[in-house]
Amino acid sequence: MKFLLIEDNRELAHAIASRMRIDGHVIEHAENLEDATAFVETGEYDLILLDIMLPDGDGRVFLKKHRAGNLDTPVIILTARSQVSDRIGSLDLGADDYVTKPFDHAELEARCRAVLRRKAGKSQTIFETGGIVFDPVAGVLSVRGENVNLRNRELRLFEVLINAPRQVFSKQKLADRLFSYDEDASENAIEVYIGRLRKHLIPSDLKITTLRGMGYRLDYEG
Repeated sequence: MKFLLIEDNRELAHAIASRMRIDGHVIEHAENLEDATAFVETGEYDLILLDIMLPDGDGRVFLKKHRAGNLDTPVIILTARSQVSDRIGSLDLGADDYVTKPFDHAELEARCRAVLRRKAGKSQTIFETGGIVFDPVAGVLSVRGENVNLRNRELRLFEVLINAPRQVFSKQKLADRLFSYDEDASENAIEVYIGRLRKHLIPSDLKITTLRGMGYRLDYEG
C-alpha cells in the first residue's frame, strides 16, 4: 500500500519509513504542511500518518481542511500530546486513530492494519476466492494450496488488483501506487510485474486482462 508520512523529525520519519518499506509499502515523506498538501493534491494514498506540531503549522488544521474537502483517506495522528482532550479533539476533526509518542513500531503497524480493515469494511484482511488464499499482512499467496513466493512489489501489485476486481488500472496508476516520487517507475517495470503475477495465477480462476491503450484488470474465469 502507499502511505503518506507527515513528520518533521527526520530520525523518527526514517525509522517509520524503513519499517514500512520492509513490508513492501510505498512511503512518501513530507516534513511540513506545504509539502504534505502538494502530495495530497497530486497523489493517491491508502493511509496518512500525521504529526501535529509541524514547522509551518498545526497538523489538525491540515486534517480539518482536507476532511472539509472530502478527503476520505484514513488518517492516524502521531503526537507527543497525551491529554484525553487532545485525542477527542483530533478524532472529532476526522482522525481515524491517535498514537502517542513514543510508541512501539509494532503497535503502529498493527493500528495501520486495523484502520485499513475498517476502511475496507472488513474484520479481517484475508482474501479467499477463485482458488487463491491471499494474506496481504503476512505477505502470503496460496494458489490451489501451494504457497507462492511474491516479491514486495508483486505483493503490493496483487493487493491493488484484488482490492478492486474488474477495475481497470492504467500503467501510470499502478506505478503511482507501487513507486515513490523519487524512484524510477518505467512502464516496462509494470509489465514485468504483471507478467510474473500472471504466471503465479495460472492454476487459479483469476486472470489479469490487458485492455489495449487502457491498462490491466483482474478478472475471474469461469
